[in-house]
Amino acid sequence: MTEDVFALPVIDRPTPSISLRRLGDLPLVVVEHPQARAAVTLQGAQLIAWQPAGERPVLWLSGLSAFREGKAVRGGVPICWPWFGGAGSPSHGFARTSAWTLDAHHEDEDAAFLTLSLASSPQTRELWPHDFTLTARFKLGRQCEIDLEAEADHTSTGALHSYFTVGAADGVTVSGLGDHYFDKVLDTEGEQDGDLTFPGRIDRVYTRPADTSLIHDPVLDRVIEVRHRDAGDAVAWNPGPELSRTMADVPDEGHTGFVCVETARISRPLEGAKDGFGVTLGVRR
Repeated sequence: MTEDVFALPVIDRPTPSISLRRLGDLPLVVVEHPQARAAVTLQGAQLIAWQPAGERPVLWLSGLSAFREGKAVRGGVPICWPWFGGAGSPSHGFARTSAWTLDAHHEDEDAAFLTLSLASSPQTRELWPHDFTLTARFKLGRQCEIDLEAEADHTSTGALHSYFTVGAADGVTVSGLGDHYFDKVLDTEGEQDGDLTFPGRIDRVYTRPADTSLIHDPVLDRVIEVRHRDAGDAVAWNPGPELSRTMADVPDEGHTGFVCVETARISRPLEGAKDGFGVTLGVRR
């Protein structure tokens, strides 16, 4: 799926490394920089591809996603805001299915930079009766940096819901998630003993994560580094085989190809005025 994104026709090329294209119904910003390739949809300001030069694709993207206006895209890094999970409707908030504005873009020898924004409107106030401006900033090079800043008249929660490509989910281990978690599958609290594994369905909110979580993937022979910045929580998720088969936009065995390790602000909400959090991604060998 990732290769298909970079083969799309170019509509405009504002800089040598940045081009505008379309994936299905969705406008797309594509980055082909000497240090990395990447793609961000204007719907949701969603990073759907990132691949440092010389590395395999880091993010998982479902080939069954519809890429239609108003429809959530499965994979990449969806922005969940102004609520996480089922705290409101739609699930995970409306930011990921709203049309954002590309405000700025530039590049240097190390990376390409994008700034996108979403502001309150009559449509958003029907879902969440508050004024806001939400800004997403991307630095796309050998490391990937995503920063989300909310300026709002009400508290909110959110997550950068990262899907990572792995060789086999049941062979992956994750360190640096912290000791305490809420298990949303079992509806209980728990204490992490050692590294997290994915023997089946996992859905946990870790409330005291380390600054950096590491995804150890022996099949692809790499470690994905997830550096949480100004976050209160980290979320680990994989639907497992049974739930995966009920999800129209995930292949029946698609759950084996990804794990989610998310940077989040859930237990410590974003507080009005100006507040934000971010993640830095990298690959180790």
